[in-house]
Amino acid sequence: MIRCIQGLLASLLIWPGASVLAAPVDTPAVTPPSQVVAVRSDAALQGWVSRFRPTALARGIAPSVYDRAMADVRYLPDVVRRDRSQFEFTKTIWDYLSTAVSDTRVSNGRRALRRHQGLLRQIESRYGVEAEVLVAIWGLESAYGEVRGSTPILSAMATLAHDGRRGRFFEGQLIAALRILQSGDTTLRQLKGSWAGAMGHTQFMPTSYQAYAVDWDGDGRRDIWGNDPADALASAAAYLARHGWNRGQPWGVEVQLPDGFDYAQASRSITRSPAAWARMGVVGLDGRAVPNHGAASLLVPAGHQGAAFMIFENFAVLERYNTADAYVVAVGHLSDRITGGGPIRAGWPLGDRALTFDERVALQRLLTRQGYDTRGIDGRIGPLTIDAVRRYQRDNGMVPDGYASLRLLERLR
Repeated sequence: MIRCIQGLLASLLIWPGASVLAAPVDTPAVTPPSQVVAVRSDAALQGWVSRFRPTALARGIAPSVYDRAMADVRYLPDVVRRDRSQFEFTKTIWDYLSTAVSDTRVSNGRRALRRHQGLLRQIESRYGVEAEVLVAIWGLESAYGEVRGSTPILSAMATLAHDGRRGRFFEGQLIAALRILQSGDTTLRQLKGSWAGAMGHTQFMPTSYQAYAVDWDGDGRRDIWGNDPADALASAAAYLARHGWNRGQPWGVEVQLPDGFDYAQASRSITRSPAAWARMGVVGLDGRAVPNHGAASLLVPAGHQGAAFMIFENFAVLERYNTADAYVVAVGHLSDRITGGGPIRAGWPLGDRALTFDERVALQRLLTRQGYDTRGIDGRIGPLTIDAVRRYQRDNGMVPDGYASLRLLERLR
């Protein structure tokens, strides 16, 4: 569903791929509802743009910049559709990794590392972020610069700000995007990216760009959009450095767990030294204690039937880039593969599939109804839901790994 002028068309669906152009005047056919919605929504957006102008000017945007930049802003129905559906379906971590860390992406990453070796080592020297980590982020965010996004950022941000689901957030992103134009870092024609507003080689949101982007090549512009990736890679390094990156510390290490391991110990809130974990039987794949890279916790993203990782502080730093565990594992594993590391050794529960959004909501409701409060019903499997799953599993003679699987949902039902 989308919002339209005064909500009059709120019950109409925008069909994916529907044209937003009005039918020719000599066409006798009835205009499809999707076209009516799009046209009226575009008119509503223009009204919103006019009403938002005083706010933008009060926050430092010059009138001439606002008027020129916002003159061609258009309502993008596909952006609304994607924003509304992004939580509906997810991949399992093993499906995600099969694409994110494919052999092709690994080989392309090694090629990119060789090609930009000098630049990357200079950035590493200044910011302390390893070259292979930057290449891995580059690979996941834009396929090493090949897929930087072609959506007009101002139209996308205005559409999402006007749409209302996260209006305040996208208003802030729109202001930041206008400041980017006002500073001269890029042009209106170049200001493009993903449907959600992420831009350039390393996919910075406008506010993150404002706070962390750097002018590495010294040309007076922080250009993350052009063919030269220097500013974008340096900006990613600056971002990680500002959030506490520890040079020389791995994101994590695949480990093996002993028989009878208490999976309640696999929690981000529990940290021990690698030596202390080794005394509990948690060791590297070589059977030895993991080298001491500092305090570590254990992560079992697919439960007791999947891989286990000992993760360090740099895992949390990478989470500042993207909070999904699967993304962080993918960046870390891709960086390891680029430097010659092998694939993840443990198997995965390949018979499982990811829960849909509705199924995740149902899981939370059933857990809460049966006395295992998830502290909210939002369809997101976070620490509170994982804790509720663990308590249910423990009380019902299951391995308390906190894994929200389809089998668990079926049992609850």
